[in-house]
Formats: sequence, structure tokens, C-alpha cells
Amino acid sequence: MSIGERHRPKAGRPRRVDVARLAGVSPATVSFVLNQTAGQTISDETRQRVLQAVAELNYRPNRAAQGLRQGRSATIGFVSHDVDFGVFAASAIKGAHEVSMRQGNLLLLVNTGGSNRQAAQLIVDLLDRQVDALIFAASGTRSVVLPDAARRVPTILLNCFAPHDPAPAILPDEARGGREATQALLDLEHRDIAYLTGTASMWATKARLRGFREALRGAGLNPREHTVLSGNYHADSGYELVRKLLRRGPRPTAIMCGNDRMAVGALLGLLESGIRVPEDVSVMGYDDQFQLAAEIRPALSTVLLPYDSMGRLAAEQLAAGGPVVQTGRTLVHCPLLMRDSTAAPAGGRPGPSRADHADSPVRSADTPS
Repeated sequence: MSIGERHRPKAGRPRRVDVARLAGVSPATVSFVLNQTAGQTISDETRQRVLQAVAELNYRPNRAAQGLRQGRSATIGFVSHDVDFGVFAASAIKGAHEVSMRQGNLLLLVNTGGSNRQAAQLIVDLLDRQVDALIFAASGTRSVVLPDAARRVPTILLNCFAPHDPAPAILPDEARGGREATQALLDLEHRDIAYLTGTASMWATKARLRGFREALRGAGLNPREHTVLSGNYHADSGYELVRKLLRRGPRPTAIMCGNDRMAVGALLGLLESGIRVPEDVSVMGYDDQFQLAAEIRPALSTVLLPYDSMGRLAAEQLAAGGPVVQTGRTLVHCPLLMRDSTAAPAGGRPGPSRADHADSPVRSADTPS
């Protein structure tokens, strides 16, 4: 029997003392090597023996024991405050997960179903499991009520905010996104731009509309002279609003839409009216919705909601020992993606559309019955 074999544990999970025995060093030296403890003079030969013993025994440190000693669990609670884990939440989770893994942390995911009571209970449950920090996230940027228990550990609000609360929040820069999308159309020489917005009361709608108007004013245009119609962020809304827009008179050369689903509805309405995109009218979406914006024809020019980057930023700030920004809001840039649904306007102002009075069985929530 070899020396190494005599030092192998007979059964059960290998322990630090087993690694030390196999490597011929003290348990403390094993800890110094594995934790890369600063200020310890350990020869390369000793370090290699320890690492070889770790590999031979398939040794894994006991995270629970480490957590008790260090006062941390290397776990971040991710609270999704929505009915379910949607596409956008998945993107934020992916970004936070990748950073957490790199930092040696794990995410523990829970979903509140949109219930404040459930949120409070789940946060207590996460704290009972010794999470080091919390990410409290929502899709559809909005105000939330942050449960009091969340203040016991570093907590970052993701895509939501708590009014009159100093809790740090990471939000998409929607005003800049609306401004840059409008500016892209202005740069293509569009001067008659209509905006079919999402739900008027929502935070994102207001911010994007503010950016739209800022860009128009920056180009010397009067925002009051540009049509703005409010929808509901669904495709049927985009369809109905574009038909309403066409019935009003000479059509604009470009249409901004509240999101990609509304843009798809607008494309269908324009197509039914014999209007080509982008040859006759350019269409701009928002969100860069997965498996939609880039895959329809024409592919949508749009603005990316940076949930992946926002999730990464939240995890990076928490891994650094707490939020870098202790209070207030951090705005994350929403990149512009120019695709095939936008182009320079054709020469001259187009006349009224051909089929704008056709009836449709689809009715938007904001269309009078």
C-alpha cells in the first residue's frame, strides 16, 4: 500500500484534515493555500502538494462551516416581485448569476407572485437561510413597497424603486432611450414623427415620452405639432392606433411605438393599408423583445432594455461588499439597435393612405366602443 493510499479517508466526505495528512502539511496551511491568504510564506512546492491532494481527494470546502466562521453564506437572494419569471426577469437573473458565479456566490431565486405579503414572508425566509444580500426586482419599471426585513442586509432594487426610500435602485435610462430613438429618426431626416405610446400612467411611458419631446425640441421642432396617441403595450393597441393615425389625415413619415409588440401591431395595420415599411413609413420599436424584434420582417429598429447589464451591475455592487451607490438611482443606458424597419423618408410628403377606412375586428383598450 502506498503512502498516499494509507492517508486517504476510508469513507465519507473528505475533510481539510485529510487533505493536510495526504499533503504532509498542517490543516492551517491547507486553509492558507485554498483561501490564498495574504501575508503567508508558502513555497511553490508545498502549494502544489496541497493542490494535488485536493484534486486526488476531490475535496470541496464545507461552505456552511466557512459561513459560520466568516459570518457570510456566499448567497444572494433574488426576489422577483412579479406574477411569474418572465423573459425580462430571466435576462436580469442571467446577468446577476454570471457575476455571482465569478465572485464565488450563488443566487437563491424566489417569486412573490406580485404579492406584498408574500414578498415580506419570502424575504424573512431568505434571511433565515443567511443570505448575505438581496436583489429585489420587477419587470415593468414601477414603484414598490420594500419590506422592512430587507433592510437587515444590503439590498438593491432592480428595475423598480421605493418612493421616499433611500434604498438604492438600478433603472433603465428610459428618457435617454426615447431621446436617442427619436434622434435616430431625426438623423434620417424625418421631421413628421408620430408616437404611439404604451400605457400613459406607467413610469417608462412618461420617461420615454419625455425623451421624445426633448429630441424634437433639440431639433427646433414643436412637440405639440407631433401626434401622440396612448395605447396599452399590446399588439392590438398598435394595430388600432395606427389605423386611427391614418384616418386623421396625411400620414407621418415615421412612427415611434411604445414597445416591440405595439410596433408589430402597427406593422400589420400599415401592411393592410398598403403602406410599405420602411419605404413609405419608418417604424421604431422599444425593448428588443427576445424572439420578436430581430426575427420579424422587416426586422425592427428598437431600443434594448438592458436587463442583463442591470442584473450584472446589481451583483457586482453587492459582491463589492454593498451597494457602491448607497442611496438614489443608477440609470443604465438603453442601447439603440438600428435594423430594417427604418430608413430615410421618400422624396416629398406622402399623401393619405389608400385603405385607411377598412373595418377591423380587433379593438384596443383605449378605442371607444
